Amino acid sequence: MLWIPITIGAAGLQVARNALQRGLMSGAGPWGATLVRFLFGLPFSIAFALVAAALSPLARPDFSVRYFIACAICAAAQMIATAAMLVSMRRSSFALGTVFQQSSIPLAAVVGLVLGEPLHWAAWLGLMAVTAGLMALAWPRADASAAKAPRDWSAAGLGLVAGAGFAIASNAARQAALGLDAHHALLAAQASVVTVQAMQSAALTAWLALTNRSALVVALTSGRASVGAGFFGAAASGLWFTAFALSPAGPVRAVGVVEMPIAALAGRQVFAERLHAWQWAAAGVAGVGVALAALG
Repeated sequence: MLWIPITIGAAGLQVARNALQRGLMSGAGPWGATLVRFLFGLPFSIAFALVAAALSPLARPDFSVRYFIACAICAAAQMIATAAMLVSMRRSSFALGTVFQQSSIPLAAVVGLVLGEPLHWAAWLGLMAVTAGLMALAWPRADASAAKAPRDWSAAGLGLVAGAGFAIASNAARQAALGLDAHHALLAAQASVVTVQAMQSAALTAWLALTNRSALVVALTSGRASVGAGFFGAAASGLWFTAFALSPAGPVRAVGVVEMPIAALAGRQVFAERLHAWQWAAAGVAGVGVALAALG
């Protein structure tokens, strides 16, 4: 059960990373803010991987074609998911954007089932509870000042895109770590983070150089915010990948919902945002589901 405290640690670090990335959105845009996470996180990830290698002298990693395919799938899905999540946060709130991307929980379990990793019935019951709570939170409320105005589904829709991307990335990360070295989870996870972030950094830097050089310049010159996002991103990814190496992605993503109250607190303190009572109630339902998913 070591993956549970590892996941909780990853969730807390992820909230810090998301807050710093969101602050970069105004100048760097979604793709520039996404690049910061990977490019500035890469040096930290390399350092973490070297420490893991020193702690695993008997490891014999297998850098196979399967491994690099899994890393490439993880890299692409994570890039799309991160950009969608940041735009969702901007169109709703920091806390609700975090909630919306938690649609990755049931989707990760389904993808894991396809990959041959079935879950206990209690875990599926928990995942359904989590899904119900998230659906209640994602359902847009009508604007009282414009009774006839259509409900805005864009934030929830982008959150669903983010959730699907993170679900695919989670399972791809697990397959990469298992394919590299199933007996040394820490080294396999950290090495996979380095490979994935190197792919992401190269792809996004090239894309922005061709399509939006001003966003690239902002991303590269944002100083402390970029370095902070990179550090927290590298640390969070290292813990997430380690958890995925130890457990199927569905339960890991479910326990990761612990970031919701952390994000709500951060949204209130940093962005002056507040959640309503019904939103806390729906989050409570999701929390019960998390417990079932973890124990199942």
